[in-house]
Amino acid sequence: MTSEYTASETTHETTTETHRSPIGLYALALASFALGLAEFVIAGLLPDVADDLSVSNGNAGTLVTTYAVGIIVGALALTTALSRIPPKSALIWLGVVFVIGNLLCALGPNFEVVLVGRILAGMTNGAFLGTGIVVAVSLVDAQSQGRAIAIMLGGLTSANVLGVPLGTVLGQQFGWRIVFDVIVAIAVVATLAILAVVPHVASAPTSSLADLRHLLNRQALLSMAVATLGFGGMFGAFTYVALTLTKVSGYSTSAVPWLLVLFGVGLVVGNILGGRWIDRALDATVTLALLGLLAVQILFGLLAGNSVVAATSLGLMGMFGFAAAPGYQHRVMRHARAAGAIASGAPIAAVNLGNALGSWIGGLVITAGLGFASPVWMGAGASGLALILLAVAIRDARTGA
Repeated sequence: MTSEYTASETTHETTTETHRSPIGLYALALASFALGLAEFVIAGLLPDVADDLSVSNGNAGTLVTTYAVGIIVGALALTTALSRIPPKSALIWLGVVFVIGNLLCALGPNFEVVLVGRILAGMTNGAFLGTGIVVAVSLVDAQSQGRAIAIMLGGLTSANVLGVPLGTVLGQQFGWRIVFDVIVAIAVVATLAILAVVPHVASAPTSSLADLRHLLNRQALLSMAVATLGFGGMFGAFTYVALTLTKVSGYSTSAVPWLLVLFGVGLVVGNILGGRWIDRALDATVTLALLGLLAVQILFGLLAGNSVVAATSLGLMGMFGFAAAPGYQHRVMRHARAAGAIASGAPIAAVNLGNALGSWIGGLVITAGLGFASPVWMGAGASGLALILLAVAIRDARTGA
């Protein structure tokens, strides 16, 4: 069966195989679990990494920043460059490079080698997600594409709720490098699973600079801006939530990892619900998710000193924030599908740009002395702006502007 985001011609053999291969979605989800674990687990291990590699905590933090930049570059440039080869082949090669990048992290004798490994892994992360989503929506009919995206992104949410806490404990007990050994093992299994069960689907090449103009239409740009603000508002607040919980809500430091599990559970629930609802009502689902996120952030900001409200808000923030995530992806792909494969990579770059900007601005408001709950208010402001831009996009779509 042919997706609206892929080339219109496929062979009979490919079409038949696609019908027989829903398990391919779960192979992609396993790969995204490895990607999510590699991206997020490093934050809890930075002090151990800094000590082992004899660098400052600030320098160790560049292992997080460069990974995020690598995702943006990979989602845009590498996804486009690989769009001319069969998507399944691209995924396998990206899986191999991702394994190499994480092996460099696990075995690197110094900071520079580990940094190179993080850059390689980050670039393949962004390109893998961009290409994988093209494949995921090609495995289902048009009415189930949102759910297919959610299943694949479910690996990322599972990495947050299960992989990151367990990986942090594992790294603290046996050394941070063992975590990257585990990531390598999972990535190898996922790559082999893709080789075995993911069918060949038609590519969606970005063949020329002229094709890129289709990514710059008003609806696609507004959709990417909504994704940047919506995700930036959520993760900007989340980046500093440990400070909010301990300095404002009164929790002990030892309670923070368990509270973060609430956020991870919220991500999983939101991803499942959002994936189901956007196939029925895309714009309504994203609108309601952003409204919910805004309401929760306002409540959190006002009552951050109440420990029960803070814990509840943390879970709901994850749920509403990620309920919109499949919608961000789906909306950009719908309005920029003529741009080819880069249409799937652009929203990934947009949300990672939001993550970077949200974390940066959240740090600025704390440094400015606005208090440890100020990142939550910054997040609320970003969510409100995302809602305004989404309303503009919906109005323009209805009026044909």
